[in-house]
Amino acid sequence: MKLVLYSKPGCHLCEGLEEKLVAASHLPFELEVRDITSREDWFQRYQYEIPVLCQVHPTEAGPVETPLPRLSPRASQARVEQWIQTYLGQSKAE
Repeated sequence: MKLVLYSKPGCHLCEGLEEKLVAASHLPFELEVRDITSREDWFQRYQYEIPVLCQVHPTEAGPVETPLPRLSPRASQARVEQWIQTYLGQSKAE
């Protein structure tokens, strides 16, 4: 499974979620972090919503990103890992 995290430098919520996702790297997912300030379309779409975590679904027409429900910034590491495993399970079922 591939996840994309939309964030920007200096965002403490983004940095906190990224740290927890990196700490969960023992789970079978790939993480790509995208800085919304590097592209105008990302900035316009996500400037008021970051951090945004999307699951990437491969399709014949190309990859499609689906935003995942927002996690609480106070979520523990265990909760983040449980949350990822929920989406890993759904991904395998598809």
